[in-house]
Amino acid sequence: MPALAVLILLGIVAVIGFLGNKKDDEPPPVDLTTLAASSTATTIAGAPLDPDPYEPTAGVVVHPRAEAALYTSPDGDAFAKIAPKQFGPTWLPVVEQADGWVRVLLPSKPNRSTGWMREDELDRASSSYLIRVHTGSRTIELFEKGKRLGSWKAGVGARKTPTPAGRTFLLGSIVDHKRSASPIVLPLGAHSPTLDTFGGGPGTVAIHGWPRADVFGAAISAGCVRVPKTALAKMQQVPLGTLVQIDNK
Repeated sequence: MPALAVLILLGIVAVIGFLGNKKDDEPPPVDLTTLAASSTATTIAGAPLDPDPYEPTAGVVVHPRAEAALYTSPDGDAFAKIAPKQFGPTWLPVVEQADGWVRVLLPSKPNRSTGWMREDELDRASSSYLIRVHTGSRTIELFEKGKRLGSWKAGVGARKTPTPAGRTFLLGSIVDHKRSASPIVLPLGAHSPTLDTFGGGPGTVAIHGWPRADVFGAAISAGCVRVPKTALAKMQQVPLGTLVQIDNK
């Protein structure tokens, strides 16, 4: 065989070998430095919204091991990124699953934002807990494995500063004894629909205590959910990422 023909044949074999070694499901590279970060202090206008904001979930929660991209759909465009820490480790509830992908609720604005993530970039766990907030009856309930552990009167958002409805999640757990109103604050992945800030920080809705009992059962807050000490102590033990369902019942 002529030398030139041999070289051409070897080149073809090398190309075929390269293509054969390439994984079909290998994602295109994403430059995370070009993406906005999803956090409680940011707004990600391109985030797809939760299609079923009042549905329960299976309790699956995920944690990005490192900064990871968020996608509009499985194999879709990357529109943002999320860090492994927010108020402590970032645990996000899974609201939908596809082959190798999960859809999660996000901590950024607008409320009910979601994003798809690659499963191979995540740690996976499960929460058997569920928190339900009812702004109509002004109550809060805690469940474990479907069994109600307690129900308490709660202070919820006033008419002009409502507590936003829809499903969200327990984003963090903060203990700060300098806070006279409530040393324990449990931030959620939801935000005031009418206020951009609370006390100079982002308008993040939280579950927290209150020194006066007259607020429990009243629509009085700037959007946060004020609960008695007994309720707060129980909810402080709930794992991060746990689903919180807020409705108008």
